[in-house]
Amino acid sequence: MKDYIVRATAAKGQVRAFAARTTQLVETARVRHSTSPVATAALGRLLTAGAMMGSMMKNDTDMLTLMIRSGGPLGGITVTADSHANVKGYVQNPDVMLPAKNGKLDVGGAVGAGLLQVIKDMGLKEPYAGQTILVSSEIAEDLTYYFANSEQIPSSVGLGVLMEKNNTVKCAGGFLLQLMPFAEEKTIDVLEENLKRVTSVTALLEKEYTPEQILAELLGDLELMVTDTLDTRFYCNCSKERVEQAVVSIGRRDIQEMIEEGKDIEVKCHFCNTAYHYTVEDLKRIIKRSR
Repeated sequence: MKDYIVRATAAKGQVRAFAARTTQLVETARVRHSTSPVATAALGRLLTAGAMMGSMMKNDTDMLTLMIRSGGPLGGITVTADSHANVKGYVQNPDVMLPAKNGKLDVGGAVGAGLLQVIKDMGLKEPYAGQTILVSSEIAEDLTYYFANSEQIPSSVGLGVLMEKNNTVKCAGGFLLQLMPFAEEKTIDVLEENLKRVTSVTALLEKEYTPEQILAELLGDLELMVTDTLDTRFYCNCSKERVEQAVVSIGRRDIQEMIEEGKDIEVKCHFCNTAYHYTVEDLKRIIKRSR
């Protein structure tokens, strides 16, 4: 089954809804970054959220960045997404190992206390930036808190990543529900009751629920109406030319020292871990262009 996002409404537009399957996306991230199981779960949750939130933006050039800066052993997570649900990201310490907590991966313990920052670059003079504390460090609850406090939108976010015994990704996905300002009390009550019945996203994903079925479980009796679907994927737009800018930022003196040492260098993209090689001749060209 391919990865994709469903966008929908319910209760005659009183509820805006998104659901995603991101299994291949998260597995690609795991392979790219050689993440441990708990790091995969944490990164996978934020990637899934980023894909859904990216798909909420309107313009082709709009960009979303989600940043978690925390004191846990993961050190932090960064994810960026565009309006086409192309998403990429990384954890600062991908090889973190922690014992299970209550039989589950201890994402909260790996993330630790800290802050969640949401940056939306929509082509204006200044990007929009909102920031909240991490209330649970489980990521879904933190995003729910962010929407309520920074954007004043009552929301419910569910995210899940389930690992196989061989540490590959068995399934991943999530949902995002938002109440519109004109939502009626009756709609709110029904939605709250429906959410109480869903104990975890991974329980639905493990049963091979599609994004449509996840939304039907949450909103079926609220006249669910799917508006469209779009594919989502782990995608990084880095290139040797783009990464070259990072080499330039090292400074002329340091580049000159590398040239004099006569050694080729390797620079990796943070987001996808792709390695780019620069020969001494490349470095001479770079330093010449930076004058």
